[in-house]
Amino acid sequence: MELKKNPNIEVSRNSSIYFLIGINLMLLFTWQAFEYKSYERETMKQDIIQIEQELEEDIPITNLNTPPPPPPIEVSTPEVITVVEDTEVVEETVIESTETSQEEYMEAREVVEVKDVVVIDEIEEEIEVAFAVVENVPVFPGCTGNNAELKKCFNNKVLEHVKKTFKYPAQAQELGIQGKVYVMFIVDSRGYISNIRTRGPNAYLETEASRIIDALPKMIPGMQRNRPVNVPYSIPISFQLEQ
Repeated sequence: MELKKNPNIEVSRNSSIYFLIGINLMLLFTWQAFEYKSYERETMKQDIIQIEQELEEDIPITNLNTPPPPPPIEVSTPEVITVVEDTEVVEETVIESTETSQEEYMEAREVVEVKDVVVIDEIEEEIEVAFAVVENVPVFPGCTGNNAELKKCFNNKVLEHVKKTFKYPAQAQELGIQGKVYVMFIVDSRGYISNIRTRGPNAYLETEASRIIDALPKMIPGMQRNRPVNVPYSIPISFQLEQ
């Protein structure tokens, strides 16, 4: 008769599981052994004793050298004031005012006699009217005709005067300076040239342009409503060197 093993009670059936469980337990115990820390009891006691001694130390009391309090102030009793009756009569001096009234001031002033009064004529205000809109333009010497013809003649005569009087500045010629100078001037109410203004690229050219215009002759002044007026005029003067 053969004996048959019961599979439920076979020991080697779960041996691999038990082996793994054992290994895990050993690893856990080993890790706990490495992490375990121990301290010497004597050193712990010494530290505790030192801390207690430090806490028990008293703070020393220092005596401050405080100055003594000041002595009390003696209050002196006021002297007895005796009242003496006035025996002498004091005369009051009256100070008179030195100010004078307006009436006294007017009386004290010297009377100035008014002699002959010179009547000054009223100064007429100078009126300025543009050359293009003035009723009667300034008349250049030698020009005749109506207002339109006088304007054209005025322009031509001024150009002829510029060409005739023109002289290139030597300093500007040596430096090679050239350009256009704009000249503004006024034919005043008496027919003279005044208020010459120049604007150009160089001072030498502006000085020469001002000299040319200043040499213009006296003219018959422009008229506006039968009254002589100032008439402004402008002209460009070109300074160009020959190549």
